[in-house]
Amino acid sequence: MSMIKQGHNGFDLHDFDSYKEDNRREVKKADGGLPVSLWDTYSAMANTYGGVIICGVGERKDGSWYTTGMKDVSKLKRNFWNQANDRKKVSINLLKEADVQEYEINGDVILVIYVPAADREIKPVYINDDMFRGTFKRNDQGDYHCTESEVKAMLRDEPRKTIDAKVLLDHEIQDLCWESVEAYKMALEHKRPGHAFLSKSNDEFLSMIGAAKKVKGVYYPTAAGLLMFGYEHQILYEYDQYFLDFREHMLPDVRWTDRIQSQSGDWPGNVFDFFTRVSAKLVLDLKKPFKLVNMVRVEETPVHDAVREALVNCLVNTDFYEPRGVVIEKYPEKIVLKNPGTIIVGKKQMLRGGDSEPRNGSLMKMFNLIGYGERAGSGVPDIFAVWDSAGYMKPVVEEHFGSGQPNRTVVTLPLTEADQYLFEKRTEKRTKKGTKKGTDRKRDEIEERVENALKIIIEEPDISQTEIADKLGISVKQAKFATNILKERGKIVRQGSTRSGKWVANIEK
Repeated sequence: MSMIKQGHNGFDLHDFDSYKEDNRREVKKADGGLPVSLWDTYSAMANTYGGVIICGVGERKDGSWYTTGMKDVSKLKRNFWNQANDRKKVSINLLKEADVQEYEINGDVILVIYVPAADREIKPVYINDDMFRGTFKRNDQGDYHCTESEVKAMLRDEPRKTIDAKVLLDHEIQDLCWESVEAYKMALEHKRPGHAFLSKSNDEFLSMIGAAKKVKGVYYPTAAGLLMFGYEHQILYEYDQYFLDFREHMLPDVRWTDRIQSQSGDWPGNVFDFFTRVSAKLVLDLKKPFKLVNMVRVEETPVHDAVREALVNCLVNTDFYEPRGVVIEKYPEKIVLKNPGTIIVGKKQMLRGGDSEPRNGSLMKMFNLIGYGERAGSGVPDIFAVWDSAGYMKPVVEEHFGSGQPNRTVVTLPLTEADQYLFEKRTEKRTKKGTKKGTDRKRDEIEERVENALKIIIEEPDISQTEIADKLGISVKQAKFATNILKERGKIVRQGSTRSGKWVANIEK
């Protein structure tokens, strides 16, 4: 019998007494045999981030664990493997023999099952021979049944040939907005003067960039071509949930100071026009330090480029069949990019980089041709690096799913300086005025607010930033700054929307 297992898939026997259930760890008493609910968890972990199932362990009211002991571990293991290899029970067995291990702790035997995350080509992993009623995913509340929409989203993400390469035989090339196509060709000429595609006819040009395909002598738009250059009312025939929305919130008492949305009717409403209009507004107020290169002033910084990359990343990874649409929000202190659909390669791999799997590969190709989008898979890590170099707080990437809500990815780009960077700047500035002691006092005040905000969030996860401000007797801006610091330090994450979501505290950090 194995005695010690360390650091594998989020489980270390040495840390047993400190563990609690989360989206990667689940305990089952299993004192009456193999738990029926084990397969719900297997499906959920395989369809999400992977994890570990520990049998022979119970959970106290405070969330801590205790061992329960199991009568016949050998029999339980046999039943487990029999069911794991039964296609009527589970759609696929992802496990090797080494993934199921026995350990002894507190005089009791526990059975630990390490479940890997499934590759997208084999998702969904489902149980009881029923894809639409037997597919689960996992969030911090535990396992939940996937909706039919979530299952279909997994199936759309399965093929290596991305969904936007689909040829739309019910549409015509004439359905596209030629002003948008011409604007795109101008952008290509500017980025790649004399590019070979530019000498072709319009039909051939669209075919070469992936926006059209020739079928029996006739050119038809692809789904990517319709998205990139179509009119909104035509796009809705293929993507009935299609919606693009930019909201600028620069004044506290005004709902929005500027808005661009695809249903307004005063512009084509396609992805390319949305990108050109919105990217210009997103970078408009970014800092432009005075800098000369070859005696010519440089008007933009890497932050400007990173914002455009983030917008492209949002658009090419959108599941346009899912509801709620793309929402880009600009605030004085942050930029928030929201798109339907979860991250195909997974959040962990996306942050690591090196594996580019855009949901809409043809859209990515078109943006890449005019200088946007990172095919090598390092786009998101590069954005993080730029933010760090600029002294801003670290960007936040969140995936929202479950609780009856559509799948959604949210990327927040803070425009607030990182706390330590801010402290150093204040110290440097005030030390020159002989007020270092006041700076230290100010630093202590901020740290106290941060600690008090964390205590309140742990006690009241549903609390809003306005309510935090009221409880602490500080401004809403100060409360936001405190929660941003807690996010940066990994102490809290936000689940759900600003209005109906909640805070999840990580007290282990």
